[in-house]
Order: sequence, then C-alpha cells, then structure tokens
Amino acid sequence: MRCLLAVCALLACFAGPPALADETTAHRADVERKSEAVMPFSMTRTQHVFTPSPDGGTQAVIVTDRDPQQIALVRSHLRKESAAFARGDFSDPAAIHGSAMPGLSTLQASRGKLQVRYADLEDGAQIVFVSRDLRTIVALHRWFAAQVSDHAGHATMMKM
Repeated sequence: MRCLLAVCALLACFAGPPALADETTAHRADVERKSEAVMPFSMTRTQHVFTPSPDGGTQAVIVTDRDPQQIALVRSHLRKESAAFARGDFSDPAAIHGSAMPGLSTLQASRGKLQVRYADLEDGAQIVFVSRDLRTIVALHRWFAAQVSDHAGHATMMKM
C-alpha cells in the first residue's frame, strides 16, 4: 500500500496542475479551429516542419499523402504568406495563435531586416527566412517554437 501511495505521489508531481493541462488542451483546440479558417489545406494531411538556422530558418509544409490538390493549396497559401511576411505582415499567424505569440511583435517590426523567399517542394512548399539581425533571428526561432507547441502533432522542429 505504501508503495502504491508513493507511486501516486510521484505521478502527481510529474503530471502538473490539472488546470494547466486543461488550458493547453483548450488552447490547442482553439488553434486547430482557427487554423482551419486561415489555412485552405488539411491540417490532418500535412506536416509543418520548422528548421532553425544560425541566420534564420525554414518553414515547410509537407503533404503527407502527396495529394496534388492539397499540394496546390499548400503552395498557394505559402506563396501568399511569404509575400505578406516580407512586408512584415504576420496577421494570419496572429489570427491563429494570438497577438501575444512569442517572437511575433519583433517579426512584425522586422521589415528590411528579414529576407523571405518562397520555394516549391516536391510534396509541398517552404518559406526560407534569412536575417543578419540577431534580435530578428531569435524572434523567428521563438515564433517557430510557439507554432510547434500550438500545432502539436501537426508540426515538428528539426535541429540546426
């Protein structure tokens, strides 16, 4: 019995407060709902891949089932987003993740400090971000991490 109580106490320590888990679950459900309104492609049939680099990073969206219609939707959306990001317009990610998203305010003020390039991929598309400004690079990496956290199973972070 004592062993069972010790195991339960140990599990409670690692589980974290139930309210925090509920908030995270509710936030992710909200992000999922908002993603469907902003992104024209299927979140369940795609994977967002974020790869930070010393001078910026890459955001790719890969269509996991290689459906040509989904690939066309991903490409169209990322072309539009890359043009907006180049202007400092991060309103779509703000609409999905909230205006307090980590790194967002710095990226919105990064016009002229952040180069943004779109490229097709065989099974999707990518946006490449490059900067010489350390503050902008750090903000980009924080922004990547926030997206991976919010999108949970639909996003991953690759190592530099």
